[in-house]
Amino acid sequence: MQYDCAIVGGGPAGLNAALVLGRARLNVALLDNNQPRNRITHASHGFITRDGIEPAAFRQIGYEEVLRYPSVEHRQADVISIHRTGHTFALHTSTGEHVQARKVILAVGLKEMFPQIEGLHHYYGKSLFNCPFCDGWELRDQPLVVISEQPSVFHKVKTLFRWSQDIIICTNGHPANVTGEQRQQLADRHIRVIDIPISHLTGRDGMLEQVHFTNGTHVERSGGFVSPTFVPHARFDDTLGYRMEESGGIHTDPMGRTTAAGVYAAGDATYVMPAQLILAAASGSKAAMGIVADLTEEEWLLKPETD
Repeated sequence: MQYDCAIVGGGPAGLNAALVLGRARLNVALLDNNQPRNRITHASHGFITRDGIEPAAFRQIGYEEVLRYPSVEHRQADVISIHRTGHTFALHTSTGEHVQARKVILAVGLKEMFPQIEGLHHYYGKSLFNCPFCDGWELRDQPLVVISEQPSVFHKVKTLFRWSQDIIICTNGHPANVTGEQRQQLADRHIRVIDIPISHLTGRDGMLEQVHFTNGTHVERSGGFVSPTFVPHARFDDTLGYRMEESGGIHTDPMGRTTAAGVYAAGDATYVMPAQLILAAASGSKAAMGIVADLTEEEWLLKPETD
């Protein structure tokens, strides 16, 4: 069958888009590989009525709600290619399926590329996090480390300062990312900046205890934040021709429309920051409303059938 819309990605953006489209009585194929970026996180925060929920539980509730609508179908598979075929799109999956749709929503999310530090992955999602708004409350008043190789580290620390004033910055050998003026402001607030590269992290059961440096020294920390580099989880701009932003996100208008006709994007794929569930879900809702509006205009222009 030909679907009104194919949604690539079943995170909060894709699920909310499917919910809105299902309620609008559109035929929807929701394609997802069940590998969400937040699957290693112990809990998600900042979503009213769902604060502190485990990511797997959030997805389960989301799918239960979405699949109540008979026009929404879920297919667990990776989408490996998308091509325009006249006025529709052909999607090919890792399981050999072919899906035809009038519109496409890309809610593929982002992948995180971390600094190459031994042991970091043992602590990420348990005592090391990315977003202060998501996990700052849980680490309040603790001795924290902020590991970042990016110029945005100063802004992150300023934001984090309301949760803890005991902070050490580790630039991991990238001193140019903190200016002299910034260092003075940090020193005035007793925030140390360590530019020596990190050799490894140690702790137990996912809880950080020490940050070790290549010169043999170390500092005691009970948790903190790390700044990954984000890259698209999947890209189809080479075949669909939509515009990418310099940040790595897909360029959209306020209703999720990309620069390619019939192609929409939502969630982290558009580099929504901070990367919170509630923001991603909201962008999925808007993209779905954009599709309903566009399909309505296209169908309204068709000559009504007569008996």
